[in-house]
Amino acid sequence: AQSVTQLDSQVSVSEGVPVLLRCNYSSSFPPTLFWYVQYPNQGLQLLLKYTSGTTLVKGINGFEAEFKKSETSFHLTKASAHVSDAAEYFCAVNDTVPETAEQLNTNLLRY
Repeated sequence: AQSVTQLDSQVSVSEGVPVLLRCNYSSSFPPTLFWYVQYPNQGLQLLLKYTSGTTLVKGINGFEAEFKKSETSFHLTKASAHVSDAAEYFCAVNDTVPETAEQLNTNLLRY
């Protein structure tokens, strides 16, 4: 069985500070992991994908995620948040349908 658990329902940060969006996974075999983003009034967009090899994956807009097998985690980070990052973020594993992944963040940045 495969699943992901997103540990925060909503995260509010100030502009310019680091962002951490947590995701833990469960998989009975080596996983392929994804982070998606959905900006207001837009469709899902792939932020980044881990398959194998280098555990630190760099994505678009300055986001990155690190695959940590020992912690079964794939947390998304960004060094400096921007107001344009306000969106919903979804973590998915293997053939998990992103639309069914648990919602992580709404209004990531608030003033």
